[in-house]
Amino acid sequence: MTPEDQAWLTQIRHELHKRPEISGEEQETAAAIVEVLAACSPDRVLTDIGGHGVAAVYESGKKGPIVAIRCELDGLPIQETADLTYVSEYTGRGHLCGHDGHMAMVLGVAKALSNSRLETGSVVLIFQPAEETGKGAVAFRHDPKFAEITPDYVFSLHNLPGLDLGQVELCPGPANCASRGMRIVLVGKTSHAAAPHDGKSPAQALSRLMFELEKMGQDGPVDEAFALTTVTHANLGAATFGVSPGHAELWVTLRTVTDVRMAELIGAAESMVRSLAEAEGLSVTIEYDDIFEACSNDSEAVRVVSDACAAMGLSVLTSSNPQRFSEDFGQFAKGAKTAMFWLGAGEHHPQLHNPDYDFPDALIPVGTGVFLAAINRLLGFDS
Repeated sequence: MTPEDQAWLTQIRHELHKRPEISGEEQETAAAIVEVLAACSPDRVLTDIGGHGVAAVYESGKKGPIVAIRCELDGLPIQETADLTYVSEYTGRGHLCGHDGHMAMVLGVAKALSNSRLETGSVVLIFQPAEETGKGAVAFRHDPKFAEITPDYVFSLHNLPGLDLGQVELCPGPANCASRGMRIVLVGKTSHAAAPHDGKSPAQALSRLMFELEKMGQDGPVDEAFALTTVTHANLGAATFGVSPGHAELWVTLRTVTDVRMAELIGAAESMVRSLAEAEGLSVTIEYDDIFEACSNDSEAVRVVSDACAAMGLSVLTSSNPQRFSEDFGQFAKGAKTAMFWLGAGEHHPQLHNPDYDFPDALIPVGTGVFLAAINRLLGFDS
């Protein structure tokens, strides 16, 4: 990557950073991506895939594998506090996970391919919406337009604070935990606070569930038996002293390494909730949101990334432990060989989703380079 290209991509990253859009609302971001792609001469650009998704296609004109590189469009509903010249212009929203940087890297691939000719096959650059809610990859894959670009390989990365700047971590097998948000609503009957026995308060059930559900999945080794349950929100009755409550709501995040273990955890959690509600004379409803299936790396795709990193002279840490946080990238593994790797953002860098986080611009040529080396290994191209 030339210094001029790096400066260009850094400026694009900063402009994207200033105008973050949350999951499902990435219309302006997608339009900005399409505008930049116009200068990178793709053979085709598909838009509005699975929402505001974009795909840029580069074709060799010869039969061969279809290799996709995926990044994310969405920001977060978090107020940014970093002191930057390009700080978010939108109150309560920020690119605090680095998706702006991921987009810049994939645009770097587009720029390189605009000056190159693939020897075989095709490259598809995927700009996916709604990763943060777990809904984007599912919608992207189920969109009829996806049939036009169905890839054989898909690669992605995520920057990772806590890992040395520019170091790569790669997990053969399980890469990200499965997770889902469990929303429990308990309904009893309100009564006067002076006569709570005339109603059915869910207070005791709520307090017991907060304790019992968290005890059900506690910290431990991140292996196939791993389960973690985290209470994230609770609400009981109305903000008044005169009414004994008749309604409670509890949100709990369930997390496992495998989808099989997730099914077991869901079954055990639902059984406990329904049993306790019945014992307290309460009605109960259970719903799920932010559903992420487990993400696992394919062995061949992992070798491609490992070889690409070696070609770049990068340090690679091979890990047997998947990341605890979730990714909807695993959806692409349902029809392709996939691998996600982690690119160090710095040992002491602010963590993802923190209000003072910002993507390190020094990673742009690194991530772009690994993607290009992977493409070159599978397809070859003349620069």
